[in-house]
Amino acid sequence: MALALEPGQLSLQNEAYFEKCREKLGFVPNVLTSYADDDAKLSAFAAFYNDLMLAPSGLSKLEREMIAVAVSSVNRCYYCLAAHGAAVRQLSGDPVLGELLVMNYRAAELSARHRAMLDFAVKLTETPHLIGEEDRAGLRRAGFAERDIWDIGAVASFYNMSNRMASAVDMRPNAAYHGQAR
Repeated sequence: MALALEPGQLSLQNEAYFEKCREKLGFVPNVLTSYADDDAKLSAFAAFYNDLMLAPSGLSKLEREMIAVAVSSVNRCYYCLAAHGAAVRQLSGDPVLGELLVMNYRAAELSARHRAMLDFAVKLTETPHLIGEEDRAGLRRAGFAERDIWDIGAVASFYNMSNRMASAVDMRPNAAYHGQAR
């Protein structure tokens, strides 16, 4: 990261969260360590991320990761493309799909559901002022419920914010992401 922020005192909850990351992943993602100078901001970021990406939803974990990658591709976010591209490769069991989504989701052989979902997320990223009822109707026709549409918008919006933060501070992905699920 380009900023020389000193790590702050972490709460017991965040210390445990970092330890859980080490146990499950073998490392603490740099996005989390970059927030470690401010325990309250780290807690808020982690809570929002965990709710959006891991909590029960009509969207699968893979679908949420696909949105993260499509949005991050538009924004050219190196951190998120490496981290979430690895997640797509792992969750899908398809390294080619992961790479296609990183480069250009339109080149991937996607279901109509996934195409509609990613088209919406990308339009929300590129031209949010043009989102209208016809876009939401397209998601409904693809089989998404009202709450699913909320979740698509929330995940896309979160990654737009995260991409901008990563760019602002030159956040770099952990090296481990590059070799995962290849």
